[in-house]
This record gives sequence, structure tokens and C-alpha cells, in this order.
Amino acid sequence: MILRAALGALALLAAAGCAPHDLRDTPPTPGAPAASDPFAQALYNSGFTGEAVVSRRPGDLSSVSIGLAARDEADNPERWPWASVTKQVLAVLAMQQVEAGTLDLDAPADRYLPELGSKVPSPTIRQLLQHRSGLANPDDSPPDATGFPSFYSDGPTGLDWCLADRTAPSEEWRYNNCDYIVLGAILENVTGTPIEALLEKRIAIPSGWRDTALLRAGSARDYAGRDPAYATRIARYGTSAALIGPLADMLRFDRALMAGKLLGPEARAAMWQGDPQLGYMALGQWVFDAQLEGCDTPVRIVERRGAIGKYQVRNIILPKRDMALALATTDGELDFGEIWTGSGALHDALAALACNAIASAATPR
Repeated sequence: MILRAALGALALLAAAGCAPHDLRDTPPTPGAPAASDPFAQALYNSGFTGEAVVSRRPGDLSSVSIGLAARDEADNPERWPWASVTKQVLAVLAMQQVEAGTLDLDAPADRYLPELGSKVPSPTIRQLLQHRSGLANPDDSPPDATGFPSFYSDGPTGLDWCLADRTAPSEEWRYNNCDYIVLGAILENVTGTPIEALLEKRIAIPSGWRDTALLRAGSARDYAGRDPAYATRIARYGTSAALIGPLADMLRFDRALMAGKLLGPEARAAMWQGDPQLGYMALGQWVFDAQLEGCDTPVRIVERRGAIGKYQVRNIILPKRDMALALATTDGELDFGEIWTGSGALHDALAALACNAIASAATPR
């Protein structure tokens, strides 16, 4: 089922000759999801504008938009940059190779990518997955004219840049997109398959994706809020953050992962083992238990965040409740909060979804 509803559709405002105003000032109307669905009400109260897709049970997808013009989601779903949710997908590809015996999580990565070889000790596959590699970091590249790291715009970029000037791996972690750019190259090496073909065969087909792929340089592929600067940036993230597709495909991936279509239970459990010493980072995602308002016991959370400039994305799996949620917005300033604190936009939405709690109205911005 695809349920599509929009609050304060801009098209209706234009047709009536009214100037569009801040949709946060428009109260929920009868029949709109923000008035009838505790989950959508919680999102609305938080100040969220964007799209959310929920799967409450296998085979069910419900899409809600807040503060966006109406679209026919069934025939023309919005594509969104998945940003670092791409890393969650790469982690599954890596664990598939662990299952197959072609990768060892604790083996030095230069065993699979000779270009990593140097006098400096090689990171392991696990250290790549958990951002402890010591690779050069794109965030340290000189800023461009807009202040954005030039790795993503007009400076040197790519695998060679990531492999140069690396330091030894560390027990401490630092977020680094090069880790997953290198991991993508390793996956191509060990499988002998281009990453696009690997994604199609090992993820897209078993998940039932309909319109998700990596954005490459020069691609005319459209997505929410596209402009030339973002098209260049996203493509340069490569296998760390360049997937583009509808949120429904993200939940199809979640469903396939929960159903055992992508990984067996042992490999999935290993991937979902959150490490308290690393802030409950697992492999390509964060996994922890959190108390949600309205639930009697803590809820197991599998969380993957993504952000590129104005885009923010969240992919949340509740494996023990058999639910999943994907959110995307072009409001780069929105504070989703931390689920484990028991408050904030994301906590309140999850509490409404999993525990049927209704959050109080947010303070007006």
C-alpha cells in the first residue's frame, strides 16, 4: 500500500491565488496524516519538513510528506540522495563476502587491495568499516570558494587521493568517507565485478529496488532539490554516499535485510553488534537499545544517518518490532535529536510508531 498525503499543498495555494507561507503555521487539517496518525503528528510537531516512509509490517509501505507539494508517489516517487545510508548498503556487500569466505573482517585490507601496501601498517576490513583506518580524510582537503572541502568539488579526489599520506590505524575512530571509497574498490577487486553490477545483483534484485543507483559524474539523474553544485558533490562521494533513489527502496532494503534475503542470521548479527567503546557503532550503522516513551521495555534500534550539505537522511530499523522508517529533508538545520535521550524529533517519531505515543507540540521556530 502506498499512502500519499501532503500538508498544505503548494499547488492548491497557487491555484487559489494565495502566496505560499510557512507551512509550520498551518494547523493539521481533518483527514491529513498529521491529524489522524500519531507518527505523522509527531513529525509535524517536531518542525520536520520532507518525506517519511514507514513499513509497519512486511509488504506495507506508507509515505507521508510534510510541507511539500503533493506528488503521485505510486507513479512518480521522489528520489532523494541517500548520503551515508550508502555506507550501510556497502557494509552488507562486505558481509556477503565475509559469508562467502572471500573477505576476513580482521585481515589487513592490503591483502585485497595491493595499492594500500606501504611502510605504514594496513587497516583491517573491520577498521575501514568502523572509521579507524588512518586514511587521508576528505574533510581535511582545502576548502573551495564556498568553504566546502574541495575533494567534493574542484580539487583532487578519488581512490588515489584516499590512499596517499595515510597514517597507521587507530583504536579511536574518526568519521572518514575515504574508508568506504576504499571499501568499494576492495569489493570490486575480490568479486571481479564493477560496483554498479554488484549492487544490482546482490542488493537491488533481492531487495526489489525500483529506481536506486549511484550518481556518477555527468549524470542527468534527477532528485529532490538538485542543482549543479550538489550533483558534482554527491558524485564525488562515490561508494561512501552517492546512492540516489526513493525512500521506498531504502525500506525495501531494510525489509530484505530483516527477512534474511541479503545476509544469513550470523553475518547480520555480526554486522549489528554495536560496540559501546565506539558509541555503539556496529559495521556501517549504529545499534543500541533505547527507552522510547510509551514502550514498556527498551527497543532495539539500528540507525544509519546521512547528511550532505542541505540534505539529511535517516534510516531506522526496529528489528524486534518488525518495523522500519526512512526520513529525508532538505532542511540541513533541522535537529533530529538523539534517540537515547528520550526526546527530540526522531525519538518522538519512533515512540509514536513503535509505542503509539503522541508527542506534545514543538516550540515554534
